[in-house]
Amino acid sequence: MGILFIYIGIALSLAAGVVALISALIQSLYGCWASPRFEYGTKILQVSIASPPNKIKSMVFSSICIGVLFCCFLVSGIGGARAMENKTKLAALFIFLILLSLGWTMQFLKNAMLVTVSRVKYMQFAGGPDIDTRVAFHDTIKYLSGNVSIGSLLVPVIGLFRGFARSMSSIGGDTHEFMFSCVSCYMKVASFLVTSGNRWGFVHVGVYNKGLVQASSDTWEMFIRTGMEQLIDLDLTGAFCFLSGVATGSICSLVGGIWTIVVHKNYAIEVSIYAFLIGYFMCRLAMAWPQACVSAYYVAYSENPQSTQFDTTIPVRLEQLQRSRK
Repeated sequence: MGILFIYIGIALSLAAGVVALISALIQSLYGCWASPRFEYGTKILQVSIASPPNKIKSMVFSSICIGVLFCCFLVSGIGGARAMENKTKLAALFIFLILLSLGWTMQFLKNAMLVTVSRVKYMQFAGGPDIDTRVAFHDTIKYLSGNVSIGSLLVPVIGLFRGFARSMSSIGGDTHEFMFSCVSCYMKVASFLVTSGNRWGFVHVGVYNKGLVQASSDTWEMFIRTGMEQLIDLDLTGAFCFLSGVATGSICSLVGGIWTIVVHKNYAIEVSIYAFLIGYFMCRLAMAWPQACVSAYYVAYSENPQSTQFDTTIPVRLEQLQRSRK
């Protein structure tokens, strides 16, 4: 994708191309760093999705169709704003607001699916009654939209800040240089914020109808009580879903950018960016149900580690982490 942007030849596309190339390099380095955790990440994913929720395929397909229709509607709005660019100076603001609406709406749909599927899977792991997926989704939209909306705003911001703090901590280590003098402060703030909003809290939102902050706090306390905090920190599910979205978005960006270069080169950079965003969000929608299954597995296990519903995947991994700390 970076090569495509550089080929387009304008300053903005050159900057976007450099960012894309740097991003690809960072992802490659991250893959090398995280490779020792691939085996466990694959196993926990397989265990979590072994018995998919009923009617999950139709639900995922329907959500993607809704997302595509919404994206088409917003792209039409962007086209209208571009057409009015010569008549008003607010076209850029309109486009920004449209893209902001796209991001928030896709986050809402993804988190609504996460709450729905995690509720169904939690009941399965906890030995509770079976719940129809469509009924659970109806309950989520009808009764839990407020918490899902708050989570769609809160969780990504907290996750971004926490990721930044952990990156600074990994780079800075125990150094006392000025650049990294606030790392410990960042980590303390991040540790506090993660108890107020995290994606595992969505499980309790769906199961117990709790507020997001209370649900996040309760689930994180259970992780700490059962010694799973480090295991959760090292979980690759979120990174896998994110990088899958980036890869899908990049493919869409390449296809859209190449097509636009042939048809109308002046719009290639914009179309490439819009295609990337749409591809990214569509992939995240499709990946929401496996991520929900893993979240439900972790939360259900932390509540009752002795349950016969679980195999030795988590206990064995916890022992490995304890040995590595010695």
